[in-house]
Formats: sequence, C-alpha cells, structure tokens
Amino acid sequence: MKPLRILHSESSNGWGGQEHRTFREMFALRERGRTLELICVPGARLGERLGAEGFTVHTTPMRSGADISAVAQIRRVLKQGRFDLLNTHSGRDSLLGGAAARLAGTPLIVRTRHLALAITSRATYTWLPHKVVAVSQSVMRYLVSAGMPGKDIVTICTGIVKPQPVSRGSSTLRAELGLGENAVIAGTVAIMRDKKGHPDLIRVAKPLIEQCPNLHFVFAGDGPLFDLFVLPTHQEALGTSFIEAMASGLPVIGTAVDGVPEVIADGINGLLVPAHDARARAAALLRLVDAPDERRRMGAAGMRITQTRFSVDTMASEMAAFYRNSLSERGVA
Repeated sequence: MKPLRILHSESSNGWGGQEHRTFREMFALRERGRTLELICVPGARLGERLGAEGFTVHTTPMRSGADISAVAQIRRVLKQGRFDLLNTHSGRDSLLGGAAARLAGTPLIVRTRHLALAITSRATYTWLPHKVVAVSQSVMRYLVSAGMPGKDIVTICTGIVKPQPVSRGSSTLRAELGLGENAVIAGTVAIMRDKKGHPDLIRVAKPLIEQCPNLHFVFAGDGPLFDLFVLPTHQEALGTSFIEAMASGLPVIGTAVDGVPEVIADGINGLLVPAHDARARAAALLRLVDAPDERRRMGAAGMRITQTRFSVDTMASEMAAFYRNSLSERGVA
C-alpha cells in the first residue's frame, strides 16, 4: 500500500484554532509516513509555520471565489504532485480548490468544517467535495440540518499535543504580576473577538474581586499557567482552548453552547453555565475559587480525557483511516 499524498489548502492568513488543528494534523500524519503539502495565500501564518518545519508550501493569491488564475495554479499543483486527495478548510479555498481538484481528477476531495457559524456556500459542502469532516457532533448536526447528506459527513474531534502539567514553582506568572501563593488566577486564553464573550467575563470580574480579594483574572493570547480556565464563549464549534487548558491539568468553566458540552462534562472536568448568564458564571467561579481540592480533581479528570479522546494521536489515526476508507469507497486502492 503506497503512502498517501495529501494536499491541504487554506485561504485564511490568520492563526487560530482552525490553523492550529491543520498544523497538528499535517505534522502527525507526516510522522506516520504520509506526504503532505500545503497551498495557501502569500503571507499565511500557517504556511510560514509549516515551511519552517520543512513542509513544501505552495502559494497563490485567492482574490475571490471566481479567481480563475488561482484555480489553474491549484490544479497544476495537484496534477504535478499526483496527490491522492485535497483537504480544504476555509470558504474561498474550498471553492477554488474544489473546482481545481474536480478539473484535475483528484480521487478524493475533503472539506473540513471548523466553525459553528452559518454556512455561506452550500456548493463547498455538497457538489465540490466528496466528503466533509466536522470537528464536533454539534457541527455535524448543523450541517445535516442545513441539507448536507449525513452519509458523507464524519466527526473527528480536534486533537492537541500532550503537554506535561506545569508546576506552580516553574511558572513565572505570579512573580511577574507580583502575586502571592494564595492568589487564585482565572485565565482566559482566546482570540479577542466578539463571540468569545470576553465582555461577559469582564462585567462580573469587579464584583467577584471585591468579594474575593485573592481572585485575579488574566487575559492572554497563549497559554501561561493559571489555577483555572474560564471562557464565556457565545459560539464554539468545539473549543480547542478548553482542551488545551485541560491538557495542562486545569479545571475549565465554559458555556453550554454548540460543541462545548462535548468537551466539558459538568462537575467532572469543569463547570458548564448558560451563555450570557452573569449570575451562573459568577457562581461557578466562586465555587472553584475556594475549593483547591475540587480544582485538582477536575484538572486531573480533564487531563485523562485529553490523553485519549482529544489527543493528536487519536485525531491523526482517525483522519488516516477516514482518508483510506473514503478512497476505497470511491474505488481507489
């Protein structure tokens, strides 16, 4: 059985959960002997990071969904590279790449759906790709409700690396902030955008701090050490930030929206509260602030979950099997 040759496409130039997943997936499958390359827009951060890791990265401007020159370039890469499949990720590259792969006769076209937003182009989920990967059951249910054939959709959850839990003694955060050992730090690590719900947390922070002077809130773009993790998101396909916090041994507080309940088991590895409910969010924080034993218990449970269901190994194995099965289903050895 020859190793698969896989081309990923991405028209986003940002760096968020979607790009993190693609990076980890490509890295893990390369370690398993597959050949993976990327085609993206010039300056895409995913392309820059993959290129630094030795991946072959092709670039082409994707000016619009009707960019014929981009279709021609993607088709040329697919043909010359003799790829077994194309895996697209964002709307524009799914449209352009899907058209290019159809013209190139690429055996398998896959679209990964990373977001909990409403779809804008049904074509990029129906007649252009052969299969669709959803990052959560919530996303899969939405796609089916929007008219996608359920038989052509598979759910493969996002996996992350398995970091070792960081000890309080090895973190410099407390010293940097001038905080003592009795301080309880609630961390929020997420891209700063409206649907992540940062203002909701800020609104309850002041009265909570007045009630619990040892409670401190820290907002960050990537992962320092905290005592617990809280993100009052309004919309979340799965919630990679929660999984990363769990992998670091932290209890997590999240909202019961979209795919978040697939990550947080209420009372087991964290707490779930309704979105936009300041009173419930404050109560959840207060419950954990003065309960170090409960924080440790939930943190340990979260670590156990990430080491199996949400590991990058699990994700890579499921993706590899999915690719093979889909190619076999299409009559390609």
